[in-house]
Amino acid sequence: MLSRMDLTQALLSVESLSISFGSNTVVNNVSFTLNKGETLAIVGESGSGKSLSALAILRLLPGNAVLGQGSAIHLDGLDMLSLPESELRAIRGKRVGMIFQEPMTSLNPLHTIEKQIAEAITTHHRVGRKAVRERVMELLDLVGLSNLKTRLNAYPHQLSGGQRQRVMIAMALANDPDILIADEPTTALDVTVEAQILDLLQDLQKRLGMATLMITHDLSVVQKMADRVCVMQNGEMVETGGVKRIFDAPEHDYTKMLINTRPQGRPRAVPKAAEEILSAQGVRVTFGKKKQAVNAVDGVSLRLRRGETLGIVGESGSGKTTLGLAILQLVGSKGTIVYQGKNLHELNKRQMRALRADMQIVFQDPFGSLSPRMSVGEIIAEGLLVHQPYMTRQQRDEAVVTVLQKVQLDPDTRHRYPHEFSGGQRQRISIARALILQPELIVMDEPTSALDVSVQAGIVDLLRDLQAKEGLSYLFISHDLRVVRALSHSLIVMKDGHVVETGEAEEVFDHPQDPYTKTLMAAAF
Repeated sequence: MLSRMDLTQALLSVESLSISFGSNTVVNNVSFTLNKGETLAIVGESGSGKSLSALAILRLLPGNAVLGQGSAIHLDGLDMLSLPESELRAIRGKRVGMIFQEPMTSLNPLHTIEKQIAEAITTHHRVGRKAVRERVMELLDLVGLSNLKTRLNAYPHQLSGGQRQRVMIAMALANDPDILIADEPTTALDVTVEAQILDLLQDLQKRLGMATLMITHDLSVVQKMADRVCVMQNGEMVETGGVKRIFDAPEHDYTKMLINTRPQGRPRAVPKAAEEILSAQGVRVTFGKKKQAVNAVDGVSLRLRRGETLGIVGESGSGKTTLGLAILQLVGSKGTIVYQGKNLHELNKRQMRALRADMQIVFQDPFGSLSPRMSVGEIIAEGLLVHQPYMTRQQRDEAVVTVLQKVQLDPDTRHRYPHEFSGGQRQRISIARALILQPELIVMDEPTSALDVSVQAGIVDLLRDLQAKEGLSYLFISHDLRVVRALSHSLIVMKDGHVVETGEAEEVFDHPQDPYTKTLMAAAF
């Protein structure tokens, strides 16, 4: 319970907040304060209630959410829960700015960057077109996007992840808010871009004197940014305190688990006699025509042995995902790609289709890559219908049960739908879909991106175990260098479509040679 002194001194106070959906209470009796110029981090795993607690401040909860009796939220003395909608609209985006978790889905895909930033301004101020454009330019400078001032007509899909995140920050800061709510502002960003975003937020906070409420599961972000920390578990606040005390002497078992859980260990050694199953020489992927052509992958070569993991790292736009798609012949490419002794560029569609069972992929976003209209069992079995059409329905169902057990999911859940699972469970479903065809090679495209640290550790352990039992080879694409280090035997570092460094993973991590690689390692460790 907050004291009267806390309530009067705080810029924002949340007291005894409870949120329910039907009979399910998802936030239970949560209280915290935020003072002017302070950064408060609310941490916890997915489903802990941290984002819902933040959304409640601006009354942005889903329509079926019910606030518990005794819940109170005050902004500088204003009772936020009793304000009429017209007054709330004047506060949203003006006194309180918000950076939503996923910029690609939060930004309107039909509107240009200029229009979306301008809308954040014109919603609260009557200003002329010239003044609005000047403010848009000023905001782009403020968030380090001066290069976009000549691309105001660009759409969100034409920007990188880091650029989209900065556009969201520009919109949130358009009206110099008193409070900035940042919900997972660095999720799925490259380590160097993450460092730039965090530095930007700290700099803006000092210059504008605003308070920041940061919602995150990334404890390294908390250590760098926060003054105080609130730890949430299953909808309840289990521990709170100064950032140094929380990290140096955590008291609650859950806090200790969060701090101590990291992807651990190293991959098992690959036998020296292991055969080479994949090689690529001079792979090039070009997008666009003639003068506008861009070499997304430019002359990349690699080798992969049976049972080996080759990590592919680099910032957004470096070409690492495009390289993975080229290996699988999912985008057109030039050069030579040889899999199991077969030059893939020489195969016709029928021959390539027969080979696809051997070469699978796990996509970055499991929720986006799993059909919401199919049950988990149907999703996993779909590949069998294509590659093993002679199997009976019972045989397919038995195969689904077996592969779900391999990825440590309850086979009885195969009749449910993707939205009924957590992010970590959906990723295991994606892995099961790839495994059911008994492939030799799996391309893993950011398979732990945006997962909680404990879930990440579980996925890493699962992938290592499956590799040892099944003899799988992985192309592991990721910006999370801690996860890459825990899984990879060898490593290639990409920048602007080129490989700037390659070698044994431990050697590259411990003794990077290229300046770009050194920058990546310094930002990650």
